[in-house]
Amino acid sequence: MGLSMTQQLHILREPDDCSLDSIKGRTISLIGYGNQGRAHALNIRDSGIKLLVGAREGPGAEQARRDGMDVCSIEHAAATGDLVILGLPDEVHGTAWNQAISGAIRPGTVIGVMHGFSIHYGLLDPPEQVGVVMVAPKGPGHTLRQRYVEGDGIPCLFAVPREIEGGLARSLGLGWATAIGCARSGVIETTAGDETETDLFGEQAVLCGGVMALILEGFKTLVDAGYPPELAYIECCHEVKQVVDLVYAGGLAKMLEMISNTAEFGAHVGNEKLRNSGLSQHMQALLKDVQDGDFARRYIEDIQQGGQWFSSRRRSATDEEIEEAGRRVRQLMPWLAATTGDQPGDRKRP
Repeated sequence: MGLSMTQQLHILREPDDCSLDSIKGRTISLIGYGNQGRAHALNIRDSGIKLLVGAREGPGAEQARRDGMDVCSIEHAAATGDLVILGLPDEVHGTAWNQAISGAIRPGTVIGVMHGFSIHYGLLDPPEQVGVVMVAPKGPGHTLRQRYVEGDGIPCLFAVPREIEGGLARSLGLGWATAIGCARSGVIETTAGDETETDLFGEQAVLCGGVMALILEGFKTLVDAGYPPELAYIECCHEVKQVVDLVYAGGLAKMLEMISNTAEFGAHVGNEKLRNSGLSQHMQALLKDVQDGDFARRYIEDIQQGGQWFSSRRRSATDEEIEEAGRRVRQLMPWLAATTGDQPGDRKRP
């Protein structure tokens, strides 16, 4: 399990703990060129490190060439790289390994993953002579790239699920974290299991699933009570960003300090009512589902069966009444469209 409340995470930073020295003169291969992979590739290249992009022909490979990358086959990238970073969706790591990577990889190579999912749940299990390192930036690809260009960085979680002779996996991994700019902020040492389980829980209970549930229920409550959908959208969805930005920059206490007395009083009222309504039990159930591996099993099974449940939920999400109200409100703010443009390969739909 994870650290106790009294234990402190070990945080590494450039230049004292991390540098580019371990990957200078090495070849880094990155397989896949989606949102996160593209940001890694651009940052690594701009840090002066030799990089190969392994990709099948398609939008990702075309974008990589437009970015001036050296694009090759997945097999060649796997055979050539000293550090081979998987920038592919978690659920295809095993398939890519079996079909293209395993036959090309050299003993003594290090495989890099951006999330611990495939390692923790056994989808990817390279042989003992191949090292494994995880560098998981805590932010989307466009943020990782933007902070790098600005001379800053975002924190990442770091783990070495399998070390090989000479500590090569850790060494190359810290060089990788430095090259993408994360060591400017902080490289936080953890385990692949802890990163995976906390990440999945956070996405489901708070960041994505929890926020979605609160927005939808709030919107429905107001509309069912006779309020205009546009007004319900503004209050329960549009303004979420303004409050979350305060939390992001200063924490919950700072957010409460910066809102009106009326809003703060209401925040304490709503917080007590919602937290006393069985919310804790639902949170515990979500965490257990992740820890037991049941979530990962259902996810992989659905993907392998064509993603029927996944696709049905996506369709139902786009059919929610809030979507039409949101479109009408967003027409008043056309500049928002610039923040939602997809990069090639951002999402691999099943």
